[in-house]
Amino acid sequence: MKLVYFACVRERVGKTDEEVALPETIETVAQLIGWLKTRGEEYEYAFEKEGVIRVAVDHVHVRPEARLAGAREVAFFPPMTGG
Repeated sequence: MKLVYFACVRERVGKTDEEVALPETIETVAQLIGWLKTRGEEYEYAFEKEGVIRVAVDHVHVRPEARLAGAREVAFFPPMTGG
């Protein structure tokens, strides 16, 4: 699965994207974020306020309880503001 990071999430993780093989136990976006936080300080820092992180699965905005089955790409980004 491809993970893509934008804005401050990208800055904190230190990369724009990566390919990962998820453990079979990861079924939802919330579980994915929890798993990412265990991968090192940079991920823990990037997702410390996970309630404000927005997520898109295959280019569709989703909630934390969204299932990942069949997903090819998950993108993480902070809330956007207009101007």
